[in-house]
Formats: sequence, C-alpha cells, structure tokens
Amino acid sequence: MNERRQDETAGPSATGDRPGLLLRVLAGEAVWPPPVWLMRQAGRYLPEYRAVRAQSPDFVGLCTTPELATEVTLQPIRRYGFDAAILFSDILMLPWALGHGLAFREGEGPVLPRLRDQAGSEALDRNRLAGAIAPILETVERVRAALDPATALIGFAGSPFTVACYMVEGGGSKDHAATRAMAYGQPALFAALIAVLTEASIDYLAAQIAAGADCVMLFDSWAGVLSPAQFRAHVIAPTRQIVAALSTRFPGVKVIGFPRLSGTLLGEYAAMTGVAAVGMDSASDPVVLAGLVSPKVALQGNLDPQALVAGGSAMESEAHAILGALRGRPHVFNLGHGIVPETPPAHVEALVKLVRAA
Repeated sequence: MNERRQDETAGPSATGDRPGLLLRVLAGEAVWPPPVWLMRQAGRYLPEYRAVRAQSPDFVGLCTTPELATEVTLQPIRRYGFDAAILFSDILMLPWALGHGLAFREGEGPVLPRLRDQAGSEALDRNRLAGAIAPILETVERVRAALDPATALIGFAGSPFTVACYMVEGGGSKDHAATRAMAYGQPALFAALIAVLTEASIDYLAAQIAAGADCVMLFDSWAGVLSPAQFRAHVIAPTRQIVAALSTRFPGVKVIGFPRLSGTLLGEYAAMTGVAAVGMDSASDPVVLAGLVSPKVALQGNLDPQALVAGGSAMESEAHAILGALRGRPHVFNLGHGIVPETPPAHVEALVKLVRAA
C-alpha cells in the first residue's frame, strides 16, 4: 500500500493512461457532452446503500471497513455509469485520524469535542495519521482496481476552514459564530489550528493519490460565512498551500475546489489557488461565474438537489439552462450540493440520460 514514489510523475492519472472524460476536462478540455457525477452519489437515497448501512450501524466503522466502503463507493457506478466515483468517506475522518473525538448520532449528525484553546490544537497528533487512515487507503486501492480505466476515482478531504468549524463548534452550526469569533478574537490560535489541518490535509490527500486516486477534491462547505478578508486568509491561502504541495509531490495531479456560497469571490479563489476546477453551489449563476473564472479552469455544478428531487420538467429546465450556459468551456455536470435522501433513484437515471443526450 502507498508504494508509489512521491517524486515520480504522478503515475497513471497524470500520464494519461486513464484519460477518461473527467480528467480531460480537468486538464482544460471542453468536452461535450460534459462528464457527470454527483456529490453524495453514494448514500441513503439508494436502497442498496441502506442495505449495506444496516450491516454497520456505526458510521465511522463503515468508513473504515474497506469491504463495505468499497461496495458503497461502487454502487452508483454500477447503477448509473457515472464518469467518476468518489471515495465513500467523510470530511471529519481527518480530525478523527488525528485523535480528535468523533461520533455520528442519529438525528443529530456529527458530534465532536469542542476545541477552545491551544491545548486542544496541540493534542492533534499527525503521528497517528498513517495508521488511522490505512483502511481508507485500502478502500482507494480496492475501488481503483475495480473501476473501468476510463472512470476516474476522486479522493477528497474537507478544507481546513470547514473542518475547523466542526471542531470549534463541536458539530454542525447555523452560523458558525464560535469559529468566526475565534478567528477574530484569537487569531494566533485559529491560525495554528488551520496550519495543523492544512499540513495534515496535504498528507491525507497525498496518501489517497499514492493509493490510486486520479484527482482529489476539497470541500469547503462553510466558506460562505466568512468576510472577504477572512475568506482570503482561511480559505484561499490554505487551499493554495495544499494545491502547491500536492503538485510538487505528484506533478500533474488535479484538484477540484468547492468553496460553497463564496459568491463572486469564486473568481478570486479560482485565480489564486491553482485548482483545476471550482464547484458552483446552487445559488450561483453559471453565466456570471463563467465570466469571472478563467476558461482554463473548469466549472463544476450546479443543479439544485431539490430540482433533482422534483424531477420532470423542472429538473430538465434547470439542467438545460446550466448546460447551455457552460457549453464551449470545460465543465463537469454536478449538483450544487449533495444528493438528499428523499431523491428518487429514477430521477438520477433521467438526469444522467439528459446530460449525455445534450
């Protein structure tokens, strides 16, 4: 496991041995129709997922059992033939791997110890990382071996700011007030936490690439709660550091960034971080963002998950508008956020057919 040397030229994914549609778009090619995959494409809306989930009531256990995590990752590929699989895991597996407590409670979501001081930040142990993530890396290896060569495998991590939000808040939050208060009121403490998470994210994503991921994605779900100055400090700067480090270790590797609800700051994010693609949330206007983001950077998105739930003419109208707005530039068709559990699987099938018939 993880025997690919980090000074070689990034193995199959970068040399073009597996040139599937997603990797072509991430390399700057305008492919038509565009590749399609969906955030949270493996999940509770699928009956086959629910059957596997019943075998592992502990969510962390599911993420760290390679046989089960591999099966879940592959389920939507078998059913829909997406152009990419994304590793089944969770953005909070990184703090868990660093020794920070994590539990998932039914109806409550993730629960973590609240990080409030320097001692909490210093307790994060990067020496634990390699051993803790070994089962996740085995899943990457298993999935890559099982996939068709043209189907990309996306590894991922939560971006440092979003992961910090969960750690400071102790779970989910409507406004992440405690996190923002720490960033303003205890800037040295917050910067130290971001620095630890940035370095650990580099190691984590590099390990996924070494294990067989063709590209990786950074999910910054709560980037939109920050002021422009804080966004630049805690979203753009860490992302730039991560992208640069991965590019040094694996020349040619591509990174997709998703700073959700960042609005027009998405253009600055795309220009300053070095990502190959940026994800647009459902509130974004593709026409506007296409004018703000360099045509060398792919746009990913951005169908409203609720339009997918509705299906029919509503879904079709929204999807055609996105396709029409982005035709002629690198584009990865996706949602503006993850699939929700009440989504009818037949609607996903209809969406994939619509995109491929465009």
